[in-house]
This record gives sequence, structure tokens and C-alpha cells, in this order.
Amino acid sequence: MSHGRKNIVVIGGGSGSSVALRGLKTFSKRLTAIVTMFDSGGSAGILRDEFGYPPLGDIRQCLLALSPSDNEKVTVLNRALDFRFESKSSLKGHSVGNLILAALTTIYGGVQGAIDEVSDMLELQGQVVPVTLDEAHLGARLIDGETVLTESAIDLRGTKGPSIQELFLDRNVKPNSRAIDALISADAILLGPGDLYTSVLPNLLVDGISTAIRESGAPVIYACNLMTKLGETDGYGAWDFASEVVRYLAIRKLDYLLVNRTKFSKQVLESYADEGASPVEVDSTRTEQFAHQTIVADIAHIEGLKIRHNSEKLAEIVMSAI
Repeated sequence: MSHGRKNIVVIGGGSGSSVALRGLKTFSKRLTAIVTMFDSGGSAGILRDEFGYPPLGDIRQCLLALSPSDNEKVTVLNRALDFRFESKSSLKGHSVGNLILAALTTIYGGVQGAIDEVSDMLELQGQVVPVTLDEAHLGARLIDGETVLTESAIDLRGTKGPSIQELFLDRNVKPNSRAIDALISADAILLGPGDLYTSVLPNLLVDGISTAIRESGAPVIYACNLMTKLGETDGYGAWDFASEVVRYLAIRKLDYLLVNRTKFSKQVLESYADEGASPVEVDSTRTEQFAHQTIVADIAHIEGLKIRHNSEKLAEIVMSAI
């Protein structure tokens, strides 16, 4: 089967998954983004708390990432949907895309109908699928016994303290049947990139998702974070990230673990150190406990003082692995 006909599933949140999707869509038109539905911060959090809408921000980012980049009309619409109000008004912080998805969710009686409509508008190269259509909040139990509830509370802890022992959802939720179907028919499954505890692992808490991944028979690839994150992954090496993914998947090993080796300038490192973050270290003798193959490569993109995964290089490595 040619690469263009491979069914590739990307599991995560918004920012990280969108990076992977932008690169992968040049290789395959059969992409599925399975998106976490437990975001509770920013514009999505406001719409969720005030109006009862499901989290829409990560969905919007993945929709935009999968839209064609060579269609002028779609490009203009893409820019409009990504526009965020910054003026001092009641709309401050809201993106146009989130508001349109909210309106369409009401019109179509559910978020999946809204996604399908925007997908048609954007002539999507693939599909965006919420991991669940049910309502729930993400929680974390810390090693000292404390419980932190909601994704934003976990994400914004921003302090060194007790590490996370276990994630949970505050209620049982059913998996989206489209997510299960995509996983069962997948030729490759990519987890990440994205925040480990608030973007990647929450998807695996939904009943049936980890089971579908295990039963798919597709190679499971994990794109490890470039940097640690204060309050969540302080001091984590690549083996720590991988061990957590393996634990929540309930598998013996990942098929592939992708880790960055790009070196960063002193200025970049100091900027991240101010946020309590540092580069994720790799030791192949330790990662081999959790992955059949560890691929260490230059997969970082540096823009000013910001570090992101390089979409093209990440996609090339994923495609070469399958």
C-alpha cells in the first residue's frame, strides 16, 4: 500500500497534534485526528462554563491544520477562523472559529455535526474526531494524596510540588464510535506531540480507546516532548514519558519512540529555564525498556526563543517508520 493510502491516526490535543497533521497531510489524505475533549481553559473553557458547549479549541486547531494550504479561498477562511479578539471587550480571548463551532453545535444538535459542516467548508484532507461526545472533567491525584480537578487546574499548576501519580475522569464516558472505527482500521497510530498529562494521556482514559489501539495491530508511535513542563513533568527523561504512555495503554512496549536531539542556544535554554522547563534527555539503554525502537533525530523547529516540533521532519520520520 502506498503512503498516500495509509490510514494514520494522530491522538492528542490541539497545538501538538496540529503540528503533526500539517506535516503528515503531505503524505496521506487518510488522516484522523482524535482529539481530547477535557480542555477547560481559555476561550473553550469560557464557552464550556457559561454555555455548556464541549471544548472546541483543540478541535478548531486540528480542523485548520488539515485544511488544504494551496486553496486561496480556504486559506482566507482558515485565517478568519483562527482570528482571536484581543480588544477590551466581552469577546476578548475568543477565536472566531470557536464561536462558529459553538453556533453550529447548537444548529446541528451536537459537536460532530458542527465538525462535519466546518470540514466541508474547509475541504478537509482527513477527519477530526472527538475522543468522546460525553461531558467529563479531567482530574489528577498527586503522590501526596491531593486531588486536582479540571484540565486547566492541572495545566496551570506552574509550581514545583508533588508529582502526578494518576489521571482520572470525574465520570465514565463512552468512546466516540468514529474514534474506535478509525483506530481499528489504522495503519499507524501516533500519540503526541503534546502535553503528556493534559493532551495525550487523557484520551486513553476513555473506555475502549486503549483496547482499540492494542487490538488494531497498527504500529504505535509516541512523539516525545521537546521540553519538560513545570508542575507536570519536572525532571522527566524520555524514558519517563514513554513509561507513562505504556502504562496507560497497558502494553509492554511502544513500537517507536521519537526523541529530539537538536541542541538549543543558551538564550533559548535560559528563556525556558525561567519557566522551569529544560530539554528532555534521552538514554537509549533506559528507553529500550519501553520501546522496541528509539529514534533520536533533529525534530525541533526553533523560532526566536520558542521551540516546536518540526512538522516536515516529524512527518518524514513517522512515514519512514511505517
